[in-house]
Amino acid sequence: MTDTDQRSTGRAATQRLDNIAIVVDDLAAAKAFFAELGLELEGEATVEGSEVDRLVGLEGVRSDIAMMRTPDGHGRLELTKYRTPSVRESDPHAPTNTLGAHRIMFAVDDIDAVIERLRPHGAELIGEVVQYENSYRLCYLRGPAGIAVALAQQSG
Repeated sequence: MTDTDQRSTGRAATQRLDNIAIVVDDLAAAKAFFAELGLELEGEATVEGSEVDRLVGLEGVRSDIAMMRTPDGHGRLELTKYRTPSVRESDPHAPTNTLGAHRIMFAVDDIDAVIERLRPHGAELIGEVVQYENSYRLCYLRGPAGIAVALAQQSG
């Protein structure tokens, strides 16, 4: 789509998906889990102040964030631990058909090895590792704070 096309349709083109934010209760555990999965810590910060309050629509926000980057450098996860206000509880074991964010999928070279590396970090399979047609071996697992993570290993 050209600049002229964007102006004529009134729609701006999205440049990229910058990051996905996940609220966690144990930032250290979440960082360790995603580091074991192969993501690299890009940076950490504490955010607070009126700008943050207005941005997220809450009062008195103070949160610690860790930005994790995928090995290819194109994807990032923002792991957020709210100190204030207190977090609202959700069901960390909600079924995968629950409304809202569903899961995060990562392409891996060896699904079995990744699962074994993640188990000491609390990873639990949701279902089974399955062969999907002749294309992929796939699985869903739960990580810290009940985060659903899918792994995909290309077959063939």
